[in-house]
Amino acid sequence: MRTVKATAAAVTVALAAGAASVAAGRFASDAALKAPPGRPLPTEPRLTVHATAAGQIALTRDLAAMRPGTYGLAGDGTHAVVGPVLATATHSADTVVRRLERVTHGTLEPGDKVRLTPNLHTGDPGSALGLPHTDVAIPGELGSLPAWFVPGVRQTWVIAVHGLGATRELPMNIMEFLHRQRFPVLALAYRGDPGAPRSPDGLGHLGETEWRDVDAAIRHAVSHGAKQVVLHGWSTGATMALRAAAHSGLRDSISGLVLDSPVLSWATTLRALAAARRTPGALLPLAVRAAQGRTGMERERTAEAEQLTVPTLIFHGPDDTLAPWEYSRRLAHARPNLIALRTVPNAPHSAMWNADPEAYEEALRRFLTPLM
Repeated sequence: MRTVKATAAAVTVALAAGAASVAAGRFASDAALKAPPGRPLPTEPRLTVHATAAGQIALTRDLAAMRPGTYGLAGDGTHAVVGPVLATATHSADTVVRRLERVTHGTLEPGDKVRLTPNLHTGDPGSALGLPHTDVAIPGELGSLPAWFVPGVRQTWVIAVHGLGATRELPMNIMEFLHRQRFPVLALAYRGDPGAPRSPDGLGHLGETEWRDVDAAIRHAVSHGAKQVVLHGWSTGATMALRAAAHSGLRDSISGLVLDSPVLSWATTLRALAAARRTPGALLPLAVRAAQGRTGMERERTAEAEQLTVPTLIFHGPDDTLAPWEYSRRLAHARPNLIALRTVPNAPHSAMWNADPEAYEEALRRFLTPLM
């Protein structure tokens, strides 16, 4: 009898431990599968505003605060734009002084908590950039997908696809450049974005299913006069571009890919997001398994990337802690006649343009010129 009771107790403990492990894995996987669009990623440290002055802002001294380039600054109800570190300003041992370009909305007060973000602009292409645009509704698999269309005279359209923690506001970073090059631009909101339908399970799939919304955008472009399209994706948006290039029924209309910080290993990215949410290391494998079970993700995207048949430009850097640069480096090394890698140092995930806008746009111009 004692043996039976002991066995039953052991089974109960094992089942409880198993259930707890499953629950912990699901909770940890939420860091990636339920990442809210439009909020800075958890890998970005929170910085404190120490002081503001005319054209200046003092932030907590941190490696993030010392990055070169131009960034958005997001707080609770606040958005601003900061430029480079000011070498001529007085920096204390605890602060870094950057140029304060503008406060888009809200106010910045000492003690406010903020994070750097790649998003420089808020609103739409008209209100933020003064660009002519129309709001369009693209018929998608799950329903109507809102998008901005900025017209241009060329017959090659650029379809811009944001990634993790962003919205279609992110592509506005390069819209002025593309408009000067006279490319029509279609900036897409896909499933899970504000105004777009949710996935049936309410989860993000790191591009695994979302690519079908990019496919819908390609169909829209071709049916409205595009002879060719270039897909420009950031983060998981780059993953979607890769999947569309491999699986779209209109893949012959894709003349090129621009991949910024591509997520080529979803398991690595999911681990990084879960770790940034302070998930204990022992639970990270559970998070990966839980995400796989919840979304059906199986293969990494490197297999599809190796099958590329169109010219591809990758912007990526070794300081990306979410989507390791090494995967992009290996890919470019294996396909040097088709894939060009522009390595961008000192830039976080999806912020390759922010670190050096002029160099980014010049590389983009050289890549797009033969595709015009």
